[in-house]
Amino acid sequence: MKALVWHGRNDIRFDTVPDPRIEDPRDAILKVSSCAICGSDLHLHNGLVPGMKDGDIVGHEFMGEIVEVGSEVERRKVGERVVVPFTIICGECDQCKNHNFSVCERTNRNKEKGDEAFGHTTAGLYGYTHLTGGYAGGQAEYVRIPYADFGPVKVPDELSDEQVLFLGDILPTGWQAAIQCDIQPTDTVAVWGAGPVGQFCVISAMMLGAKQVICIDNVPERLALAERNGAIIINFDDENVIHRLNALTSGKGPEKCIDAVGMEAHAPSMLENAIDQTKQAINLESDRPHVLREMMEVCRPAGILSVPGVYGGVSDKIPFGMVMNKGLTIRTGQTHVNRWTDDLLSRIQRGEIDPTFIITDTVSLEEGPEMYKKFKNKEDGCIKVVMKPGLERSVAA
Repeated sequence: MKALVWHGRNDIRFDTVPDPRIEDPRDAILKVSSCAICGSDLHLHNGLVPGMKDGDIVGHEFMGEIVEVGSEVERRKVGERVVVPFTIICGECDQCKNHNFSVCERTNRNKEKGDEAFGHTTAGLYGYTHLTGGYAGGQAEYVRIPYADFGPVKVPDELSDEQVLFLGDILPTGWQAAIQCDIQPTDTVAVWGAGPVGQFCVISAMMLGAKQVICIDNVPERLALAERNGAIIINFDDENVIHRLNALTSGKGPEKCIDAVGMEAHAPSMLENAIDQTKQAINLESDRPHVLREMMEVCRPAGILSVPGVYGGVSDKIPFGMVMNKGLTIRTGQTHVNRWTDDLLSRIQRGEIDPTFIITDTVSLEEGPEMYKKFKNKEDGCIKVVMKPGLERSVAA
Protein backbone atom coordinates (compact mmCIF):
# COMPACT_ATOMS: atom_id res chain seq x y z
CA MET A 1 0.00 0.00 0.00
CA LYS A 2 0.96 3.68 -0.12
CA ALA A 3 1.54 5.86 2.93
CA LEU A 4 3.26 9.02 4.14
CA VAL A 5 6.49 8.01 5.85
CA TRP A 6 8.91 9.86 8.14
CA HIS A 7 12.56 9.72 7.07
CA GLY A 8 13.96 12.46 9.29
CA ARG A 9 13.63 16.18 9.82
CA ASN A 10 11.73 17.91 7.01
CA ASP A 11 11.56 14.60 5.12
CA ILE A 12 8.07 13.10 4.72
CA ARG A 13 7.74 10.84 1.66
CA PHE A 14 4.95 9.08 -0.23
CA ASP A 15 6.22 5.49 -0.06
CA THR A 16 5.17 1.94 -0.76
CA VAL A 17 5.00 0.04 2.54
CA PRO A 18 3.74 -3.41 3.65
CA ASP A 19 -0.01 -3.77 4.10
CA PRO A 20 -1.13 -3.93 7.73
CA ARG A 21 -2.40 -7.27 9.04
CA ILE A 22 -4.32 -8.57 12.02
CA GLU A 23 -1.71 -9.04 14.77
CA ASP A 24 -4.07 -9.64 17.69
CA PRO A 25 -7.61 -11.09 17.72
CA ARG A 26 -8.88 -7.70 19.02
CA ASP A 27 -7.58 -5.86 15.92
CA ALA A 28 -9.40 -4.52 12.89
CA ILE A 29 -8.13 -3.26 9.53
CA LEU A 30 -9.44 0.07 8.25
CA LYS A 31 -9.50 1.25 4.65
CA VAL A 32 -8.85 4.98 4.93
CA SER A 33 -11.24 7.29 3.09
CA SER A 34 -9.95 10.60 4.50
CA CYS A 35 -7.09 11.76 6.68
CA ALA A 36 -5.67 15.13 7.70
CA ILE A 37 -2.45 16.88 8.60
CA CYS A 38 -2.51 18.12 12.18
CA GLY A 39 -0.41 20.87 13.68
CA SER A 40 1.08 18.22 15.97
CA ASP A 41 2.37 16.43 12.87
CA LEU A 42 4.52 19.46 12.15
CA HIS A 43 6.46 18.82 15.36
CA LEU A 44 7.44 15.46 13.84
CA HIS A 45 8.16 17.03 10.46
CA ASN A 46 10.39 19.59 12.15
CA GLY A 47 12.30 16.89 14.03
CA LEU A 48 11.41 18.19 17.50
CA VAL A 49 9.70 15.13 18.96
CA PRO A 50 12.02 12.35 20.20
CA GLY A 51 11.43 8.68 19.53
CA MET A 52 10.76 8.76 15.78
CA LYS A 53 12.39 6.13 13.56
CA ASP A 54 13.20 6.17 9.86
CA GLY A 55 10.28 4.50 8.08
CA ASP A 56 7.52 5.37 10.56
CA ILE A 57 4.09 5.92 9.00
CA VAL A 58 2.70 9.24 10.24
CA GLY A 59 -0.75 10.70 10.83
CA HIS A 60 -3.28 10.45 13.63
CA GLU A 61 -6.43 12.06 12.21
CA PHE A 62 -8.24 9.62 9.92
CA MET A 63 -11.40 7.68 9.16
CA GLY A 64 -12.71 5.07 6.77
CA GLU A 65 -14.38 1.67 6.42
CA ILE A 66 -13.63 -1.44 8.44
CA VAL A 67 -12.63 -4.20 5.99
CA GLU A 68 -11.42 -6.92 8.37
CA VAL A 69 -11.85 -7.79 12.04
CA GLY A 70 -10.06 -10.15 14.41
CA SER A 71 -11.75 -13.17 15.93
CA GLU A 72 -12.41 -11.45 19.29
CA VAL A 73 -13.88 -8.21 17.94
CA GLU A 74 -17.58 -8.05 18.87
CA ARG A 75 -18.81 -4.45 18.60
CA ARG A 76 -17.38 -3.41 15.24
CA LYS A 77 -18.36 -5.04 11.97
CA VAL A 78 -16.92 -5.25 8.47
CA GLY A 79 -18.45 -2.50 6.34
CA GLU A 80 -18.94 -0.02 9.17
CA ARG A 81 -17.83 3.55 8.59
CA VAL A 82 -15.88 4.92 11.54
CA VAL A 83 -13.77 7.81 12.76
CA VAL A 84 -10.71 6.66 14.70
CA PRO A 85 -9.63 8.76 17.74
CA PHE A 86 -5.90 9.39 17.84
CA THR A 87 -5.70 7.92 21.34
CA ILE A 88 -5.63 4.11 21.40
CA ILE A 89 -7.73 2.87 24.33
CA CYS A 90 -8.30 -0.51 25.93
CA GLY A 91 -11.65 0.46 27.48
CA GLU A 92 -10.99 -1.67 30.56
CA CYS A 93 -8.14 -0.22 32.68
CA ASP A 94 -8.75 2.09 35.65
CA GLN A 95 -8.09 5.23 33.59
CA CYS A 96 -10.41 4.18 30.78
CA LYS A 97 -13.16 3.34 33.30
CA ASN A 98 -12.80 6.91 34.58
CA HIS A 99 -12.93 8.24 30.98
CA ASN A 100 -9.33 9.45 31.20
CA PHE A 101 -8.70 7.86 27.83
CA SER A 102 -5.52 9.69 26.85
CA VAL A 103 -3.72 8.07 29.77
CA CYS A 104 -4.93 4.52 29.14
CA GLU A 105 -2.65 2.22 31.11
CA ARG A 106 -2.40 -0.63 28.60
CA THR A 107 -2.09 0.56 25.03
CA ASN A 108 1.44 1.98 24.98
CA ARG A 109 3.37 -1.11 23.95
CA ASN A 110 6.57 0.80 24.76
CA LYS A 111 5.48 1.50 28.33
CA GLU A 112 9.02 1.64 29.70
CA LYS A 113 9.93 4.44 27.28
CA GLY A 114 6.73 6.28 28.15
CA ASP A 115 7.44 5.94 31.87
CA GLU A 116 10.95 7.31 31.38
CA ALA A 117 9.82 10.26 29.27
CA PHE A 118 6.67 11.27 31.16
CA GLY A 119 6.96 9.75 34.64
CA HIS A 120 4.08 7.41 33.82
CA THR A 121 3.06 6.17 30.40
CA THR A 122 0.32 7.78 28.36
CA ALA A 123 -1.99 5.92 25.98
CA GLY A 124 -0.63 4.61 22.73
CA LEU A 125 -1.03 7.12 19.90
CA TYR A 126 -1.29 6.54 16.16
CA GLY A 127 1.64 7.75 14.07
CA TYR A 128 3.29 9.62 16.90
CA THR A 129 6.71 8.51 18.18
CA HIS A 130 7.88 5.28 19.81
CA LEU A 131 7.49 6.96 23.21
CA THR A 132 3.76 6.39 22.68
CA GLY A 133 3.93 2.91 21.20
CA GLY A 134 5.36 3.36 17.73
CA TYR A 135 2.03 2.55 16.07
CA ALA A 136 1.66 3.07 12.33
CA GLY A 137 -0.32 6.19 11.53
CA GLY A 138 -3.36 6.94 9.44
CA GLN A 139 -1.92 8.91 6.52
CA ALA A 140 -2.08 5.69 4.56
CA GLU A 141 -4.39 3.57 2.47
CA TYR A 142 -4.95 1.06 5.29
CA VAL A 143 -4.37 1.08 9.07
CA ARG A 144 -4.35 -1.58 11.77
CA ILE A 145 -6.71 -0.63 14.61
CA PRO A 146 -5.81 -2.23 17.96
CA TYR A 147 -8.57 -2.74 20.56
CA ALA A 148 -11.08 -2.16 17.80
CA ASP A 149 -14.13 -2.63 20.04
CA PHE A 150 -13.33 0.46 22.09
CA GLY A 151 -11.72 3.25 20.03
CA PRO A 152 -13.45 3.67 16.66
CA VAL A 153 -16.62 5.78 16.57
CA LYS A 154 -19.35 4.70 14.15
CA VAL A 155 -20.69 7.60 12.09
CA PRO A 156 -23.96 7.96 10.15
CA ASP A 157 -23.86 7.47 6.40
CA GLU A 158 -25.73 10.73 5.82
CA LEU A 159 -22.80 12.78 7.17
CA SER A 160 -19.86 13.45 4.87
CA ASP A 161 -16.28 12.61 5.77
CA GLU A 162 -15.58 16.32 6.04
CA GLN A 163 -18.31 16.75 8.67
CA VAL A 164 -17.02 14.00 10.97
CA LEU A 165 -13.29 13.54 10.27
CA PHE A 166 -12.22 16.02 12.93
CA LEU A 167 -14.01 14.06 15.67
CA GLY A 168 -10.80 12.03 15.79
CA ASP A 169 -8.73 14.89 17.18
CA ILE A 170 -9.00 18.64 16.69
CA LEU A 171 -12.73 19.14 17.37
CA PRO A 172 -12.74 17.31 20.73
CA THR A 173 -9.34 18.86 21.50
CA GLY A 174 -10.76 22.37 21.16
CA TRP A 175 -13.87 21.34 23.05
CA GLN A 176 -11.92 19.78 25.94
CA ALA A 177 -9.68 22.85 26.15
CA ALA A 178 -12.77 25.03 26.61
CA ILE A 179 -14.45 22.60 29.03
CA GLN A 180 -11.31 22.66 31.17
CA CYS A 181 -11.79 26.41 31.56
CA ASP A 182 -15.06 26.00 33.47
CA ILE A 183 -16.45 28.94 31.49
CA GLN A 184 -18.90 31.28 33.20
CA PRO A 185 -21.18 33.85 31.49
CA THR A 186 -19.02 36.71 32.80
CA ASP A 187 -15.74 35.26 31.51
CA THR A 188 -13.32 36.58 28.97
CA VAL A 189 -11.50 33.67 27.30
CA ALA A 190 -8.22 34.36 25.50
CA VAL A 191 -7.05 31.81 22.95
CA TRP A 192 -3.45 31.85 21.74
CA GLY A 193 -3.25 30.38 18.22
CA ALA A 194 -5.71 30.67 15.33
CA GLY A 195 -4.77 27.39 13.69
CA PRO A 196 -7.25 24.50 13.47
CA VAL A 197 -7.30 23.69 17.20
CA GLY A 198 -7.44 27.37 18.11
CA GLN A 199 -10.45 27.85 15.82
CA PHE A 200 -12.30 25.03 17.56
CA CYS A 201 -11.31 26.50 20.93
CA VAL A 202 -12.91 29.77 19.84
CA ILE A 203 -16.22 28.26 18.74
CA SER A 204 -16.30 25.93 21.76
CA ALA A 205 -15.77 28.80 24.20
CA MET A 206 -18.55 30.75 22.53
CA MET A 207 -20.91 27.78 22.59
CA LEU A 208 -20.16 27.32 26.29
CA GLY A 209 -21.27 30.88 26.98
CA ALA A 210 -18.19 33.08 27.36
CA LYS A 211 -18.88 36.82 27.50
CA GLN A 212 -16.12 37.49 25.00
CA VAL A 213 -13.49 35.39 23.25
CA ILE A 214 -10.19 36.87 22.11
CA CYS A 215 -7.86 35.13 19.64
CA ILE A 216 -4.14 35.90 19.31
CA ASP A 217 -2.04 35.09 16.23
CA ASN A 218 -0.13 36.86 13.46
CA VAL A 219 -1.46 35.12 10.33
CA PRO A 220 -4.08 37.39 8.70
CA GLU A 221 -6.17 34.62 7.12
CA ARG A 222 -6.38 32.70 10.39
CA LEU A 223 -7.25 35.80 12.39
CA ALA A 224 -9.94 36.69 9.85
CA LEU A 225 -11.48 33.23 10.26
CA ALA A 226 -11.49 33.56 14.05
CA GLU A 227 -13.12 36.97 13.70
CA ARG A 228 -15.83 35.51 11.46
CA ASN A 229 -16.47 32.98 14.20
CA GLY A 230 -17.09 35.79 16.67
CA ALA A 231 -13.71 36.39 18.30
CA ILE A 232 -12.01 39.69 18.99
CA ILE A 233 -8.60 39.37 17.33
CA ILE A 234 -5.11 40.49 18.27
CA ASN A 235 -2.24 40.38 15.78
CA PHE A 236 0.85 40.12 17.96
CA ASP A 237 2.99 41.64 15.21
CA ASP A 238 0.97 44.84 15.40
CA GLU A 239 0.25 45.36 19.09
CA ASN A 240 1.36 44.32 22.55
CA VAL A 241 -0.73 41.32 23.61
CA ILE A 242 -0.51 41.97 27.36
CA HIS A 243 -1.52 45.62 26.98
CA ARG A 244 -4.44 44.83 24.66
CA LEU A 245 -5.77 42.01 26.82
CA ASN A 246 -5.66 44.23 29.87
CA ALA A 247 -7.41 47.01 27.95
CA LEU A 248 -10.18 44.61 26.91
CA THR A 249 -10.71 43.48 30.51
CA SER A 250 -10.59 46.81 32.41
CA GLY A 251 -7.04 46.08 33.47
CA LYS A 252 -7.90 42.79 35.20
CA GLY A 253 -6.80 40.28 32.55
CA PRO A 254 -8.84 37.41 31.07
CA GLU A 255 -10.27 34.88 33.53
CA LYS A 256 -9.46 31.95 31.25
CA CYS A 257 -6.49 31.46 28.91
CA ILE A 258 -5.99 28.67 26.34
CA ASP A 259 -2.64 27.72 24.76
CA ALA A 260 -3.52 26.22 21.38
CA VAL A 261 0.05 26.67 20.09
CA GLY A 262 2.38 24.46 22.10
CA MET A 263 6.06 23.76 21.78
CA GLU A 264 6.86 25.86 18.69
CA ALA A 265 5.43 29.20 19.78
CA HIS A 266 6.73 32.40 18.20
CA ALA A 267 7.27 35.54 20.25
CA PRO A 268 7.06 39.12 18.94
CA SER A 269 10.50 39.70 20.46
CA MET A 270 13.26 38.65 18.09
CA LEU A 271 15.56 38.25 21.09
CA GLU A 272 13.19 35.91 22.93
CA ASN A 273 12.67 33.86 19.77
CA ALA A 274 16.41 33.64 19.14
CA ILE A 275 17.15 32.55 22.71
CA ASP A 276 14.48 29.84 22.74
CA GLN A 277 15.37 28.55 19.28
CA THR A 278 19.06 28.42 20.19
CA LYS A 279 18.31 26.51 23.40
CA GLN A 280 16.10 24.16 21.41
CA ALA A 281 18.82 23.58 18.81
CA ILE A 282 21.46 22.66 21.42
CA ASN A 283 19.06 20.60 23.58
CA LEU A 284 18.94 22.99 26.54
CA GLU A 285 15.17 22.93 26.17
CA SER A 286 12.83 20.96 23.93
CA ASP A 287 9.97 23.48 23.86
CA ARG A 288 9.54 27.19 23.16
CA PRO A 289 7.18 28.31 25.94
CA HIS A 290 6.49 31.93 24.99
CA VAL A 291 2.71 31.45 25.13
CA LEU A 292 2.89 29.82 28.56
CA ARG A 293 4.92 32.74 29.87
CA GLU A 294 2.48 35.28 28.42
CA MET A 295 -0.59 33.48 29.75
CA MET A 296 0.91 33.23 33.24
CA GLU A 297 1.59 36.96 33.25
CA VAL A 298 -1.73 38.22 31.95
CA CYS A 299 -4.26 35.75 33.37
CA ARG A 300 -6.48 37.22 36.06
CA PRO A 301 -5.70 36.03 39.60
CA ALA A 302 -7.59 32.82 40.49
CA GLY A 303 -8.00 32.17 36.75
CA ILE A 304 -7.48 29.00 34.72
CA LEU A 305 -4.80 28.14 32.15
CA SER A 306 -5.89 25.39 29.73
CA VAL A 307 -3.13 23.82 27.63
CA PRO A 308 -4.15 21.61 24.68
CA GLY A 309 -0.98 22.62 22.78
CA VAL A 310 1.57 19.80 22.62
CA TYR A 311 4.75 20.01 24.69
CA GLY A 312 7.47 17.41 24.31
CA GLY A 313 9.73 17.74 27.30
CA VAL A 314 11.57 20.57 29.06
CA SER A 315 10.79 24.29 28.94
CA ASP A 316 13.01 27.05 30.33
CA LYS A 317 12.34 30.32 32.16
CA ILE A 318 8.78 29.50 33.23
CA PRO A 319 7.58 32.19 35.68
CA PHE A 320 6.01 29.75 38.10
CA GLY A 321 6.05 32.35 40.86
CA MET A 322 3.28 34.13 38.94
CA VAL A 323 1.23 30.94 38.85
CA MET A 324 1.60 30.28 42.57
CA ASN A 325 1.14 33.81 43.82
CA LYS A 326 -1.86 34.54 41.61
CA GLY A 327 -3.49 31.21 42.51
CA LEU A 328 -3.80 30.06 38.91
CA THR A 329 -5.09 26.60 37.99
CA ILE A 330 -3.40 24.74 35.13
CA ARG A 331 -5.28 22.04 33.24
CA THR A 332 -3.53 20.13 30.48
CA GLY A 333 -3.44 16.83 28.64
CA GLN A 334 -3.81 14.97 25.43
CA THR A 335 -7.50 14.76 24.57
CA HIS A 336 -9.80 12.14 26.09
CA VAL A 337 -11.41 11.90 22.66
CA ASN A 338 -14.01 9.22 23.33
CA ARG A 339 -15.29 11.18 26.36
CA TRP A 340 -16.64 13.84 23.99
CA THR A 341 -17.47 12.13 20.68
CA ASP A 342 -21.12 11.17 21.35
CA ASP A 343 -22.06 14.71 22.36
CA LEU A 344 -20.13 16.35 19.54
CA LEU A 345 -21.50 13.95 16.92
CA SER A 346 -25.02 14.80 18.08
CA ARG A 347 -24.24 18.50 17.81
CA ILE A 348 -22.98 17.99 14.24
CA GLN A 349 -26.15 16.08 13.34
CA ARG A 350 -28.32 18.87 14.77
CA GLY A 351 -26.38 21.49 12.83
CA GLU A 352 -24.98 23.22 15.92
CA ILE A 353 -21.41 22.65 14.71
CA ASP A 354 -20.21 22.53 11.10
CA PRO A 355 -16.54 21.53 11.26
CA THR A 356 -16.06 21.90 7.51
CA PHE A 357 -15.38 25.65 7.85
CA ILE A 358 -11.78 24.84 8.75
CA ILE A 359 -10.87 23.02 5.51
CA THR A 360 -8.85 25.01 2.98
CA ASP A 361 -7.19 22.23 0.95
CA THR A 362 -8.44 18.82 -0.21
CA VAL A 363 -5.82 16.77 -2.07
CA SER A 364 -4.63 13.27 -2.85
CA LEU A 365 -2.48 11.34 -0.38
CA GLU A 366 0.32 11.48 -2.95
CA GLU A 367 0.46 15.26 -2.52
CA GLY A 368 1.02 14.92 1.22
CA PRO A 369 4.75 15.75 1.30
CA GLU A 370 4.13 19.02 -0.54
CA MET A 371 1.16 19.83 1.67
CA TYR A 372 3.25 19.38 4.81
CA LYS A 373 5.47 22.18 3.57
CA LYS A 374 2.53 24.35 2.52
CA PHE A 375 0.83 23.88 5.90
CA LYS A 376 4.06 24.51 7.81
CA ASN A 377 4.75 27.72 5.90
CA LYS A 378 1.09 28.82 5.99
CA GLU A 379 1.17 29.42 2.24
CA ASP A 380 -1.86 30.55 0.22
CA GLY A 381 -4.06 30.76 3.29
CA CYS A 382 -3.59 27.10 4.16
CA ILE A 383 -5.32 26.29 7.48
CA LYS A 384 -6.41 22.64 7.29
CA VAL A 385 -5.43 19.95 4.79
CA VAL A 386 -7.59 16.91 4.10
CA MET A 387 -6.08 14.08 2.06
CA LYS A 388 -7.94 11.28 0.31
CA PRO A 389 -6.26 8.02 -0.73
CA GLY A 390 -7.27 7.20 -4.28
CA LEU A 391 -8.02 10.78 -5.22
CA GLU A 392 -6.24 11.84 -8.37
CA ARG A 393 -3.33 14.19 -7.97
CA SER A 394 -4.46 17.76 -8.63
CA VAL A 395 -3.36 19.48 -11.81
CA ALA A 396 -2.03 22.43 -9.82
CA ALA A 397 0.29 20.18 -7.85
